[in-house]
Amino acid sequence: MKLYNYFRSSASFRVRIALALKGLPYEYLPIHLAKGEHNRADYADIAADRLVPVLELDDGTRLSQSMAIIEFLDELHPTPALLPADALGRARVRALAQSIACEIHPINNLRVLKYLTRELKLDEEAKNTWYRHWVRSGLEAFERQLAQAPASRFCFGDTPTLADCCLVPQIFNGQRFNTPLHGLPRTMAAFEACMALPAFQAAQPSACPDAEA
Repeated sequence: MKLYNYFRSSASFRVRIALALKGLPYEYLPIHLAKGEHNRADYADIAADRLVPVLELDDGTRLSQSMAIIEFLDELHPTPALLPADALGRARVRALAQSIACEIHPINNLRVLKYLTRELKLDEEAKNTWYRHWVRSGLEAFERQLAQAPASRFCFGDTPTLADCCLVPQIFNGQRFNTPLHGLPRTMAAFEACMALPAFQAAQPSACPDAEA
């Protein structure tokens, strides 16, 4: 398989975690979002939405959107499972994952931040204040969801799930923008439990071949 991705992309990071947890090898193909490489005509032929990640299978089939890719991998390679066996458990894990992937991440990705500075003319501090507000607000909601569930090592249960694949990249991005992360005990405990595992270490941005300081 081939994975088109960018080392700082949260969505790409999610897929790298899933691949690492399942022990699936792949070829790493970097697309530098900050340099606009995703807007090249040749990449548009690969990714219609000009986003990362894109997973290309051995037969040339290409899949986009991190959540869809991870669930595809989970169905194709069910061990270790990233979704619970029961319907209610799957719904709860998907809700946690979507709280990050659908509520926090979309308004704080690179496209949005660039629009704030280029088109709306916000200065760097105003942009970062925007980012920190929405990430902190979203993580507080995430913490409340975790607090309503039984205690667990990870976001749901005692093994990593799709929710953890989403949480870890969001925390990494939050830390990069100095988002305050105090007062989120369940959230940060799940993050720390994840980062104690080799798969999460191997997937992190600093371990990527296109990593930059």
